[in-house]
Formats: sequence, structure tokens, C-alpha cells
Amino acid sequence: MPENSPSSPTGTPGAAPANLPAAPLNAQLSVLIVDPNPGLRANLQNMLNQSGVTRIESAVNASTAIKALGRKSFDVILCEYELGSGTTSNEGQDGQQLLEDLRHHRIIAPWAIFVMLTAEGAYGKVVSAAELTPTDYILKPFTAQVLHERIQKAVTRRTALLPVYQLIAQGRAREAIDAAIESARTRPAYALDFARLRAELHTSLKEHDLAETVYGDVLAIKPVGWARLGLARAVAAQGRTLDAIPLLEQLVADNPRLMAAYDLLARCQQERGDAALAKKTLEDAVAISPYVVRRLRKLGEVALEAGDTDGAEKSFRQVVTRSRFSEFRNPEDHVNLVRALVGKGDPAGASTVIRDLERSLRGTPAADTCKAISVALVHDAAGNAAAAVKELKTAVDAVRAGDPLSPNMRVGLAQSCLAHRMDDEASEMMLGALNAGDDALSAQQALNVFVKAGRPDLADGMSRQLRAQAQILLGVADEKRNMGDVRGAVQTLLEALHMAPNNLQVMIAVVGGVLRQVMEMGWDHPLAALAQEQLEHIRALDAAHPRLAALDAEMAAAKRKYGISS
Repeated sequence: MPENSPSSPTGTPGAAPANLPAAPLNAQLSVLIVDPNPGLRANLQNMLNQSGVTRIESAVNASTAIKALGRKSFDVILCEYELGSGTTSNEGQDGQQLLEDLRHHRIIAPWAIFVMLTAEGAYGKVVSAAELTPTDYILKPFTAQVLHERIQKAVTRRTALLPVYQLIAQGRAREAIDAAIESARTRPAYALDFARLRAELHTSLKEHDLAETVYGDVLAIKPVGWARLGLARAVAAQGRTLDAIPLLEQLVADNPRLMAAYDLLARCQQERGDAALAKKTLEDAVAISPYVVRRLRKLGEVALEAGDTDGAEKSFRQVVTRSRFSEFRNPEDHVNLVRALVGKGDPAGASTVIRDLERSLRGTPAADTCKAISVALVHDAAGNAAAAVKELKTAVDAVRAGDPLSPNMRVGLAQSCLAHRMDDEASEMMLGALNAGDDALSAQQALNVFVKAGRPDLADGMSRQLRAQAQILLGVADEKRNMGDVRGAVQTLLEALHMAPNNLQVMIAVVGGVLRQVMEMGWDHPLAALAQEQLEHIRALDAAHPRLAALDAEMAAAKRKYGISS
């Protein structure tokens, strides 16, 4: 829930100001009104004018709002929840879905003020809107004074936090942490806000142990839900899934509307190998908050993993329906819906979904690839192997040509290729899934795909390929280091480690490279933690390795240099 509670319904938009504060809002504030109703847009503009705000623009729906926000930034966004209510067909994205897109795709800055306006009394919708953390939400009808006070309060808070936000936007995370610490001292009214920013910054730097400490300090002062959730996230990020699960179970019990806790709990349960329990957790969350597309998508994925094709169909059908009016539709949702329908023996329904994909997503990146994958699934279900192979080759060629596919979709494509003995294509797709940036699969996850498909020979072949690639990367890292690019050398070594995580030569090179960077360029907590972790891994694999003692000594010297306690 937002930190601020909704206003009491004390009037109607457009009513005369009731005891409006004498001090106007900053006349330089820019406001975007998102509302399909021209009369309500005019009323809101009149209320803002009464507060001294004149830099106002309007959007009639989510699509035009996204376009407006893509052209320029606004200080305040006033968004009607029922955005589809003013259209002829009563369809379109609602305010909650718009906010989800804006946050997820980083169209608005973290300091942008987003206020949800709603007269909706449906419990689930209000919870959903609150979950996505608008700055505030106001229940209609309301007075000009209420709007004035809410915006003024949000602007005051933003002014306090803005210096830290700006450092974050400039990529100066370390300075932002220091500024948050100092600002908490000089502006104690926002101490918890600054602590939250500090913890999130540590998380972004992969300093999960430090984030855990900050969240723990906050909880010692006040048992707020976001800090409890943050603590659980920090614990889970350190690989302590079994410790995180009871924290999350208690958090859900105490705060049944804190939806993100359900998401993390389900993820931990899935990592523990309990897809059925993860599905149940997500179902509980969707029953409370049924309007968040990403949660519905995850529920569908978990349902497929658990073999519940009926549940998967229900979830992915809702995802496809709710995403229909989004500027960021994903054709992979259609593939997953087809997969569920084929799994439950409904090829006719699957064909209908494919036609919708072709008609409504034409020109969208990867739409042709997703169509080919979907058609191959239908052909497979009909026993038409030759036609399925033809479609799979079309999909693989499209990926080679640059069509973007998520790692999970690449895995699904690889599995379909394996079923038809398209070994080279399957291996190529899996290598792509390994190199997919932040969402990339680990080497072990990729190898497990082949093992589960009964192809340990391909797993061995990929292992050899990965080791060969890692060797090439070691050479590239040497060249960068010799040219004085120490940071670049370490990044290349980390790529090699991703390719061959249990290779002693790579592990030793990574530790040596990290320690060299630390000694020359300053202490880097996440890199040092990684080096320490690799040292312990080396010790477990070969306690008598001739380089181990020297690397231990170098690590100790680096800690002494920077006064880091062991």
C-alpha cells in the first residue's frame, strides 16, 4: 500500500476551492492529466489553475500518455484509474496497467509524482493500483484543497529526496549512498525514505549483505512492510532461500495485501523445486490482486511447469487480453497460450490464438518468430513432423537474423528442436540463452536442458564449447590487461566465468584479476565478495592448488590496505 492513505470524499472535482491554502504550488510545475473524459480533464485543469499551476497537458488514454511522456518529462501525472470508461467500447489499459508499463520500461523518472484518481470501489482494483506504488491515490469525489495538499506534500518529499535521485540517475551510486546517509541526518523527517534508497542502492551494487543490514536497522526502529520485504529479498539474493521462505510466509500472513511478497515467496518455492506450491502462492496473490500482467504471466509459466495446462491457459489468456491495449505487448504471451492449449488437446483454440497473433501483432519485433514457434507446436500435436521442422527452421533463422527472444522462449525453441533431432539448432539457441545479458541462463541451467531431454552427449558437447569460449576470453582479458584496461579485463574474465563456472583456470584468473583491480583502483565490495567466493570454491575443488596460498595472501593484503575486517 502507498505510504499515504486515500483522501476522504469531501467534494467533487471542479467544485469551488474550500479553504484553499494561500501559498500556491510552484508555478513551474508541469502536470500531465490522463483522463478520457473532456469534462473531467477541464475540471482538473481548473483545480490546478486555482493552485497556481498553468503548465498542463492532457492525454486521453494510456497510449497517448506514453507518447507524451516519451517526448518530455512531467513533474506530476494525474491519472484516472478507469481510462477505458470514456471509449465507445469501454476497453483499453486502465491506470494501473499504465503505471506498470511506465515503471517497468523506465519511461518516468523515479522522482516523478504519479497520483491515481479513482472512484472505483472494487476492492481488488484498489489493491492492485496501490501495489504498484503510485506516489499517492485519491478517491473521488474530492476538493481542490485536497488535490492541492496532496501535490504539495508529494513535491516537498521529492525536493528532499531529489539530490540523491539525481546522483543515482548519473550512475554515481557510491556518492548517492553517502548523500543518503548525510541527508537522513539533516532531514530526519525523511530518514526512512533515505534508508530505503540506501538499501536499494546496495542491492543494485549486489551488496546484499549491506542491504540486509540497512533493512535490519530500519526494522529495529519500525516494523514497516517494505523493510521486511527488502530484508527477505536481501537474504534470498545471498542464496539463503530456506531462510527467506519463513520470513516471507510470516510477511504474507501479517500483510496479505503486500503482493510483491507473494511474488518473491513463489520464486523461492520454485527455486526450491516446488512448482506446485509456487503455483498455489501465485494463485492466492492473483485472487487478491487480479490485474497485474507480470504476475499473471508468471503464474502461467509456473502452471505449465507444474503440468496444469488448464491453469496455464486461464492465466495466459488473461495476459493476452489485458495486454491488448498496451504499447508493450509481447508476442511470447501468445506462444505460451498456444503451448497451454496444445497441452490440453485444443488445437482449434491454438489456431485461433495464432491468427490473433498474426493479425494484431504484425510488425512487432519477434512476432514472426513467435508465430513460427506456435505453428510448429500445432503441427507437432497433429503428428506432422515435417511441417513442424520447417516452421522451427524458420524460427531459428529469424533469431539468427536478430529477432529478440527471451531466454525462456529460446529454451522452449531449443527443446522443440531437440524433439526433432535438430541438434545444431538446439545448441545454438541454448548458447544464445547463455548470452542474454541480465536474464541469461547459467551454464548449468543450459546443460540441464540437454540432460532432461535425454541428450547428455549434447550437454558434453556444449561443455566443450563453453570451455573453448572461456579460453578465448582468457586471452582477450590478457590483452586488455596488457593494454592497461584493468576494468575491461575483469569484465571479460567474468564473462569467461559465466561460460565455465567450475573451471579452475578461469576461477584463478578471475580472483587474480579482481584483486589487481581492487589494489589499483579501490575497494569494490561486490567484486571482492565474488573473489572471496571463488577462493572458497577453488579450495573445495583443490585445496593443494599451487596458486591458492598466494591468492589468499593477496586477498589479505587488499583487506589490510583498505581497512576491511575479515
